[in-house]
Amino acid sequence: MQKVLSYDGTFEGFLSTVFKVYEEKLSQVDIQRESNVQGSFFGATEEIITNKTHADRVWKGLQKKLTSYGRNQLYYSFLSEMDSIENTLLDYIRQVFDTTENIEKDFSNSTVLKLSKITRSVGREKHRMEAFVRFKLTKDGLYFANVAPDFNVLPLLAKHFKSRYADQKWVIYDIQRNYGLHYNLEHVETIVMEFPKHFDFTKTSEDFFAKEELEFQELWQNYFKSTNIESRKNMLLHVRHVPKRYWKYLSEKQPF
Repeated sequence: MQKVLSYDGTFEGFLSTVFKVYEEKLSQVDIQRESNVQGSFFGATEEIITNKTHADRVWKGLQKKLTSYGRNQLYYSFLSEMDSIENTLLDYIRQVFDTTENIEKDFSNSTVLKLSKITRSVGREKHRMEAFVRFKLTKDGLYFANVAPDFNVLPLLAKHFKSRYADQKWVIYDIQRNYGLHYNLEHVETIVMEFPKHFDFTKTSEDFFAKEELEFQELWQNYFKSTNIESRKNMLLHVRHVPKRYWKYLSEKQPF
């Protein structure tokens, strides 16, 4: 009989659920995020409470069996938030623990191949966010950027932006998942913010952003327009390198 295990959607919560599977020797389970639980007609549903001790035990066990490549493959795939990714990862973890061989690059294995493809997709999204995120200076001296990535890559961005903008206070906010990263010149923390009801993330309103930010954006837009040679425009090539879904982050793509 299949058992539905729901968890809070965090990576620690997922690992806590994996611990539960092994602790109770559960063979038929369906792991689901509590925000999207669909019960089973043929089994019970149980909520798994995140337990750091249990999560750490599972992770330490995986560290003994996987290289950093394999662990990244697991974590990146989890951040994809794809449907039923938890059950694919559980299958992967079971195979990892059940064999003495290292399977993380065995692409003849359908589960490994699937996770490898997902990892590459998440990795590409991470690199694009690092390239296309644009900060805007607020009136209180904070650099703010909003994003809406296809995958939950915010946890993968902290190291890059902390290193690159170490002398600035900044926030990168995922408006799709309603949480963000805040750097206060010392460390990066996760935050949740409430925005004004009619706040437009695509605009640089003088109500919230510094005067010099508006002047800079106008200067940059004029520069971009003056250097853009219409006769040499290759829109297909341009879109290939800068997909349209990222244009909303770019100052040069906003209307005057």
